[in-house]
Amino acid sequence: MSSGKKLVGKDLTTGKIYPLLIAFAVPIILTGLIQQIYSMTDLVIIGKYVGSVGTVGVSTGGELSDLMTPLASSLAMAGQIYIAQLVGQHAEERLKSVISTLLTMMLLISIIFMVGSLVFYHQILTMLNCPSEAFSAAASYLIITALGMPFIFGYNAITSILMGMGESKRPLLFVSVAAAMNIVFDLLFVIVFKMDVVGTAIATVGSQIGAFAASFIFMYKRRDQLGFELKLSYFKMNRRDLQIIMKLGIPQIIRVISVQGSMLWVKACINNFGLIVSATYSVGNKIEKFENVFVQGITQAGGAMIGQNIGAKKHDRVNDVMKSILVCSTALALIGAVLFVVFPTQLYSIFSNDADVIQYGVTFLRIMAIGIIVSAVAASFKSIAIGAGAALLALLIGILDGMCRVVICLAAILIIGNVSNAYFWGAAFCQVIPGLMCLGYFLSGKWKTKKLLSED
Repeated sequence: MSSGKKLVGKDLTTGKIYPLLIAFAVPIILTGLIQQIYSMTDLVIIGKYVGSVGTVGVSTGGELSDLMTPLASSLAMAGQIYIAQLVGQHAEERLKSVISTLLTMMLLISIIFMVGSLVFYHQILTMLNCPSEAFSAAASYLIITALGMPFIFGYNAITSILMGMGESKRPLLFVSVAAAMNIVFDLLFVIVFKMDVVGTAIATVGSQIGAFAASFIFMYKRRDQLGFELKLSYFKMNRRDLQIIMKLGIPQIIRVISVQGSMLWVKACINNFGLIVSATYSVGNKIEKFENVFVQGITQAGGAMIGQNIGAKKHDRVNDVMKSILVCSTALALIGAVLFVVFPTQLYSIFSNDADVIQYGVTFLRIMAIGIIVSAVAASFKSIAIGAGAALLALLIGILDGMCRVVICLAAILIIGNVSNAYFWGAAFCQVIPGLMCLGYFLSGKWKTKKLLSED
């Protein structure tokens, strides 16, 4: 990588903050929306053409994929934070080693998870209390989508490299390719060829391959700027860079395991209430994730901005970025909450024809209207911990993220009884304590005196 070459991406350490934050966040939000749309396409088509058994099969069988995707994203985020700080320091020569280490690590981890999923799929579905009516469908979906794990990890690794460099537009193009492929494949395999859940799984993996292929082609074309080489000797891990990535990544992994583990526990408990409640929860989760894309786009863009500005030691600007993130994310959450309260029936009708599922969905969305506001405020303050690379705080938050969900669910059970609503309330308030901890970290100003990652 020549220091004379212009890097891919954008300098986030200068310019007006709101326009820069929004301009950087919009492609991320659009990317997330498209990802959710093609993910939701599976549920819509299955729900309309196969029914609740198909819905639960895709939802339960997809839980492992839902775990792997944020896990891949979290590991990639660790690399993104490191890269963002190096970009802020203008340490171009160091980037090649970091990029090589990140790509190699992600490839190895994805292969391990893929093999483990194929070997233990039956045990996984049994632990989730998958309803017997949907077990075969869920098994088919899990096995096929497990084959897509290397592409999930590869795509996340490449886009995190670009994001750390300030490039948020290209991932939108990559995921657009995946979305188009997924919709076409879903229509073809489920509606035309009548392949039901198997067809949906094939469409999902096909779209993952498409997203990875598009991102890889871009990386290869910009290989001189990114320091990438397509040869076996390039794929190696620098010990120091790996230690830094893992120092950031392990807390994120723990957070994902804690959060997803608690969500799987909730899913398993919800499944005990029968097919209707399980389908309601599955659809509601998709709707909630769709709304969360907007807040996540703002906080992810803000995290990259914070990382670059901390690298450049522009602490006053970091304060202003943090306030801008809070205002934008809270405003977006309030809009979503209004939609959840006013149009719950209409939202559920998109995914299901089952009157019982639609009726119970009203309760779910009205509870989650509160939850998305709580989550938005908490996510805003988490940006400072992520951008600063505060590994110990991130580790503690990661553990609390999942623990709070379980504890609040159990508290709700004590108050209102062992009913499905108790688990909805647990999801709504699980971010309160982690959010308050990150607020305390921001107000303390400790992030200003923290060493840069390259100095560790």
